[in-house]
Amino acid sequence: MILLVPFIGALYGMLAVIFGAFGAHALKKTFSEEQRKSFETGVKYQMYHAILLVVLGFNFGFNSPLETYIVYCFIIGTFLFSFSIYGLCLSAAKGKKLRFLGPITPIGGLILVIGWGLLLYSFVAEVI
Repeated sequence: MILLVPFIGALYGMLAVIFGAFGAHALKKTFSEEQRKSFETGVKYQMYHAILLVVLGFNFGFNSPLETYIVYCFIIGTFLFSFSIYGLCLSAAKGKKLRFLGPITPIGGLILVIGWGLLLYSFVAEVI
């Protein structure tokens, strides 16, 4: 687990750069302004959480289940949130919007919020 978390963080970071460049250049003419902004939101959230996973991977000892739950929330939440946005944008640009992805985005966002809440709890629990 200790090496898996920064590995996934680095993978998410690398993919965020690739997807960001792809969205800014290759899809520039294909996407509407709204689709481009949505795609950029997915990239930004993916990069923020990629950096966070790398930091947590090197700072957590994974001695408690709480630390494991936190990183699982960030890994799964980022995947569901960002990748569902990518799927929605790409499919809409091709005229065949994959509507089943719509509810997945807020589920991913909720899992990210839970991860942040657990991280906050871990800090508070240390102080008390």
